[in-house]
Amino acid sequence: MATAVSFGVVRLFDKPIAAILLRLIQDEISEAWRRYIKFAAFVVGISGGVRIHQLERYISVPHKDAQLLVLNAERWTLELYRTVIETLQSIAWMYLIFFIFALIAYVIVRGFEMRPSGTTPGER
Repeated sequence: MATAVSFGVVRLFDKPIAAILLRLIQDEISEAWRRYIKFAAFVVGISGGVRIHQLERYISVPHKDAQLLVLNAERWTLELYRTVIETLQSIAWMYLIFFIFALIAYVIVRGFEMRPSGTTPGER
């Protein structure tokens, strides 16, 4: 489930991220950065959505006197819901950080573009 959600989100944001990177970097290396961001989004989404320590409750008892939890329909629904929400939340944080840095970089690039050519920052 975490992989499917991550795939959908990465696909949804692929073109906007490619456009942002192409605008900021304006070089062939922007494609490599785009691929890295896609990979990072998959890793963050899957690792955020799959909670191994929570799933261990269904296969082993925490101590001798405890009972093993039964994975019934209600718990399946709850676990799937948690997986989707936590996958989306993890990817959203990663993309938020990316977009904040991209916005800062865009402002810097625009500042250099708007400066008249032939002048240095101290001249006016």
